[in-house]
Amino acid sequence: MKAVIVLFIIAVVVVIIGVAMDFSYDNKEVSLRNQAEAQQQANTVIYDKVWKVVAMKTQLPERAKNDFKEVYVELMEARYESGGGTMMKWIQEQNPSFDVQQGLYQDISNSIEALRSEFANVQVKLIDIKREHDNIRMRKPGKWFVGDVAELEIQLVTSTKTSETFDTGVEDDVNVFDN
Repeated sequence: MKAVIVLFIIAVVVVIIGVAMDFSYDNKEVSLRNQAEAQQQANTVIYDKVWKVVAMKTQLPERAKNDFKEVYVELMEARYESGGGTMMKWIQEQNPSFDVQQGLYQDISNSIEALRSEFANVQVKLIDIKREHDNIRMRKPGKWFVGDVAELEIQLVTSTKTSETFDTGVEDDVNVFDN
Protein backbone atom coordinates (compact mmCIF):
# COMPACT_ATOMS: atom_id res chain seq x y z
CA MET A 1 0.00 0.00 0.00
CA LYS A 2 2.85 2.41 0.82
CA ALA A 3 4.46 1.66 -2.52
CA VAL A 4 1.24 2.61 -4.36
CA ILE A 5 1.01 5.90 -2.44
CA VAL A 6 4.68 6.72 -3.18
CA LEU A 7 4.19 5.90 -6.86
CA PHE A 8 1.04 8.04 -6.93
CA ILE A 9 2.87 10.98 -5.35
CA ILE A 10 5.77 10.60 -7.81
CA ALA A 11 3.32 10.46 -10.73
CA VAL A 12 1.52 13.60 -9.50
CA VAL A 13 4.84 15.43 -9.06
CA VAL A 14 5.97 14.39 -12.57
CA VAL A 15 2.66 15.55 -14.07
CA ILE A 16 2.86 18.88 -12.21
CA ILE A 17 6.46 19.40 -13.38
CA GLY A 18 5.51 18.45 -16.94
CA VAL A 19 2.54 20.82 -17.00
CA ALA A 20 4.67 23.62 -15.52
CA MET A 21 7.40 23.04 -18.12
CA ASP A 22 4.77 22.97 -20.89
CA PHE A 23 3.39 26.32 -19.75
CA SER A 24 6.88 27.72 -19.38
CA TYR A 25 8.10 26.70 -22.85
CA ASP A 26 4.83 27.62 -24.56
CA ASN A 27 4.84 31.03 -22.92
CA LYS A 28 8.49 31.60 -23.80
CA GLU A 29 7.84 30.67 -27.44
CA VAL A 30 4.85 33.03 -27.62
CA SER A 31 6.85 35.79 -25.91
CA LEU A 32 9.68 35.44 -28.43
CA ARG A 33 7.26 35.46 -31.35
CA ASN A 34 5.62 38.63 -29.99
CA GLN A 35 9.02 40.19 -29.26
CA ALA A 36 10.17 39.47 -32.82
CA GLU A 37 7.04 41.08 -34.27
CA ALA A 38 7.49 44.16 -32.08
CA GLN A 39 11.18 44.37 -32.97
CA GLN A 40 10.34 44.10 -36.66
CA GLN A 41 8.01 47.08 -36.27
CA ALA A 42 10.69 48.98 -34.33
CA ASN A 43 13.13 48.28 -37.17
CA THR A 44 10.67 49.82 -39.63
CA VAL A 45 10.32 52.93 -37.48
CA ILE A 46 14.09 53.33 -37.09
CA TYR A 47 14.69 52.76 -40.81
CA ASP A 48 12.12 55.44 -41.57
CA LYS A 49 13.80 57.76 -39.06
CA VAL A 50 17.18 57.24 -40.73
CA TRP A 51 15.92 58.31 -44.14
CA LYS A 52 13.86 61.21 -42.87
CA VAL A 53 16.71 62.67 -40.79
CA VAL A 54 19.20 62.30 -43.64
CA ALA A 55 16.76 63.73 -46.20
CA MET A 56 15.94 66.69 -44.02
CA LYS A 57 19.49 67.44 -42.98
CA THR A 58 20.79 67.30 -46.55
CA GLN A 59 18.45 70.17 -47.39
CA LEU A 60 20.22 72.43 -44.89
CA PRO A 61 23.49 73.17 -46.74
CA GLU A 62 21.66 74.57 -49.77
CA ARG A 63 19.50 76.72 -47.51
CA ALA A 64 22.53 77.89 -45.53
CA LYS A 65 24.35 78.76 -48.78
CA ASN A 66 21.43 80.81 -50.04
CA ASP A 67 20.99 82.56 -46.71
CA PHE A 68 24.72 83.36 -46.53
CA LYS A 69 24.71 84.63 -50.11
CA GLU A 70 21.78 86.93 -49.37
CA VAL A 71 23.41 88.35 -46.24
CA TYR A 72 26.83 88.64 -47.87
CA VAL A 73 25.52 90.51 -50.92
CA GLU A 74 23.60 92.95 -48.71
CA LEU A 75 26.64 93.45 -46.50
CA MET A 76 28.96 94.13 -49.43
CA GLU A 77 26.49 96.47 -51.12
CA ALA A 78 26.01 98.46 -47.91
CA ARG A 79 29.75 98.61 -47.30
CA TYR A 80 30.78 99.89 -50.72
CA GLU A 81 27.80 101.77 -52.08
CA SER A 82 29.05 105.17 -50.92
CA GLY A 83 32.21 105.04 -53.09
CA GLY A 84 34.97 107.41 -52.07
CA GLY A 85 37.81 104.96 -52.52
CA THR A 86 36.41 102.48 -50.04
CA MET A 87 36.27 99.77 -52.68
CA MET A 88 39.89 98.81 -52.04
CA LYS A 89 39.35 98.39 -48.28
CA TRP A 90 38.43 94.77 -48.93
CA ILE A 91 42.14 94.03 -49.21
CA GLN A 92 42.66 94.92 -45.55
CA GLU A 93 39.29 93.81 -44.17
CA GLN A 94 38.29 90.41 -42.89
CA ASN A 95 35.38 89.26 -45.02
CA PRO A 96 32.75 86.88 -43.65
CA SER A 97 33.54 83.26 -44.30
CA PHE A 98 31.16 80.47 -45.16
CA ASP A 99 32.29 77.70 -42.85
CA VAL A 100 28.70 76.88 -41.84
CA GLN A 101 28.36 74.49 -44.76
CA GLN A 102 31.38 72.45 -43.67
CA GLY A 103 29.85 72.14 -40.19
CA LEU A 104 26.56 71.05 -41.70
CA TYR A 105 28.28 68.38 -43.77
CA GLN A 106 30.05 67.10 -40.65
CA ASP A 107 26.73 67.04 -38.78
CA ILE A 108 25.08 65.11 -41.63
CA SER A 109 27.99 62.67 -41.73
CA ASN A 110 27.77 62.11 -37.97
CA SER A 111 24.00 61.63 -38.18
CA ILE A 112 24.28 59.08 -40.97
CA GLU A 113 26.90 57.09 -39.08
CA ALA A 114 24.98 57.16 -35.78
CA LEU A 115 21.63 56.32 -37.33
CA ARG A 116 22.99 53.50 -39.48
CA SER A 117 24.70 52.10 -36.40
CA GLU A 118 21.43 52.28 -34.48
CA PHE A 119 19.66 50.50 -37.33
CA ALA A 120 22.33 47.78 -37.48
CA ASN A 121 21.95 47.22 -33.72
CA VAL A 122 18.20 46.66 -33.96
CA GLN A 123 18.72 44.30 -36.89
CA VAL A 124 21.20 42.28 -34.78
CA LYS A 125 18.68 42.24 -31.92
CA LEU A 126 16.07 40.77 -34.26
CA ILE A 127 18.52 38.05 -35.32
CA ASP A 128 19.18 37.24 -31.66
CA ILE A 129 15.44 36.90 -30.95
CA LYS A 130 15.21 34.41 -33.84
CA ARG A 131 18.20 32.48 -32.50
CA GLU A 132 16.60 32.19 -29.08
CA HIS A 133 13.30 31.09 -30.62
CA ASP A 134 15.10 28.48 -32.75
CA ASN A 135 16.82 27.13 -29.63
CA ILE A 136 13.47 26.61 -27.88
CA ARG A 137 11.80 24.91 -30.83
CA MET A 138 14.81 22.77 -31.85
CA ARG A 139 16.54 21.80 -28.58
CA LYS A 140 15.36 19.30 -25.98
CA PRO A 141 13.41 19.55 -23.74
CA GLY A 142 11.89 22.68 -25.28
CA LYS A 143 10.89 21.01 -28.51
CA TRP A 144 9.03 18.32 -26.55
CA PHE A 145 6.74 20.98 -25.12
CA VAL A 146 6.31 23.49 -27.93
CA GLY A 147 5.85 20.82 -30.54
CA ASP A 148 6.30 21.53 -34.21
CA VAL A 149 5.93 25.32 -34.19
CA ALA A 150 6.75 27.26 -37.31
CA GLU A 151 10.13 28.87 -37.75
CA LEU A 152 10.15 32.54 -36.90
CA GLU A 153 10.31 34.58 -40.10
CA ILE A 154 12.23 37.84 -39.82
CA GLN A 155 12.78 40.55 -42.40
CA LEU A 156 16.30 41.93 -42.55
CA VAL A 157 17.08 45.02 -44.59
CA THR A 158 20.34 44.93 -46.49
CA SER A 159 21.77 46.04 -49.82
CA THR A 160 22.01 44.33 -53.18
CA LYS A 161 25.80 44.64 -52.97
CA THR A 162 25.87 42.83 -49.60
CA SER A 163 23.54 40.08 -50.85
CA GLU A 164 25.66 39.53 -53.97
CA THR A 165 28.85 39.47 -51.91
CA PHE A 166 27.49 36.81 -49.56
CA ASP A 167 26.02 34.81 -52.47
CA THR A 168 29.39 34.67 -54.21
CA GLY A 169 31.61 34.76 -51.14
CA VAL A 170 33.83 37.31 -52.93
CA GLU A 171 34.31 41.02 -52.44
CA ASP A 172 36.91 42.47 -54.78
CA ASP A 173 35.49 45.96 -55.19
CA VAL A 174 37.03 48.07 -52.47
CA ASN A 175 37.04 51.36 -54.38
CA VAL A 176 35.11 53.79 -52.19
CA PHE A 177 34.61 56.31 -55.00
CA ASP A 178 33.47 53.88 -57.67
CA ASN A 179 32.01 55.66 -60.67
